Amino acid sequence: MMAAMTDTLEWTDTHCHLAHGRLHADVQDVIARARAAGVARLICATGTVAESKAALGLARRHENVWCLAGVHPHEAKDAGEGDLETIEQLAGDTRNVAIGEIGLDYHYDFSPRADQRRVFAAQLDVAARLGKLVVVHTREAFDETMAILRDSGLDGRRVVFHCCTEPIEHIRRAVDFGAAVSFSGIVTFKNTGFLRDGAAIVPDERLLIETDAPYCSPEPLRKIKTNEPAHVVHVGVRLAAVRKTTPEAFARLTTANAVRLFALGEAGELP
Repeated sequence: MMAAMTDTLEWTDTHCHLAHGRLHADVQDVIARARAAGVARLICATGTVAESKAALGLARRHENVWCLAGVHPHEAKDAGEGDLETIEQLAGDTRNVAIGEIGLDYHYDFSPRADQRRVFAAQLDVAARLGKLVVVHTREAFDETMAILRDSGLDGRRVVFHCCTEPIEHIRRAVDFGAAVSFSGIVTFKNTGFLRDGAAIVPDERLLIETDAPYCSPEPLRKIKTNEPAHVVHVGVRLAAVRKTTPEAFARLTTANAVRLFALGEAGELP
């Protein structure tokens, strides 16, 4: 059934770490498998300066790949002024479509919280100067994430909450702020009914899907250690059922949203 659907559907993976070591060595085949599965557009996410440079290289070599540039909260402790200047330079390239992934992660606390807040705020400033979207990672830090976003003065319509795992009340707040919300394979897990409830309330024009590859393999492929963009189809089909629509309609919707919000080679205005 899945193979038949990919003959006619066109999906977009809005967040996959193609420059990650588990995908980069095989990236040509990873991109080819995505195409074969009906995934026509890929946005390569980043978390370090080195990954941001590699992502831009991939985006320049592959017409169906675009990239982000940013320092993940896990890496904030090591991010100096020079690193932030490099992120800004990389983000100025035409193949770059957003600053990300950036934000706060208080679950692991791999970087001191003060450093996370400093680097997050600084990168929001970069996004404001360049007129870029921001792709936000938040874990066990939603209130502070929202506070920093509001303090930045950034238009909420310029914000994407990626790989959302937040409860429905937080999703409502993100939507009220004007942000888009993206869901990964986590939304397909048996024990994430709360997340599917949240996905059901996101307005049509703010909804995106992703793999977060090589992480978050969706059901029925959850046992596969290395996720990849081809598997975003499973996320889309599951959420189409949640939204009470067809996979065809859901593929058109989420791809149109990705093209518009990230300006993937086509003109478009924010909703």
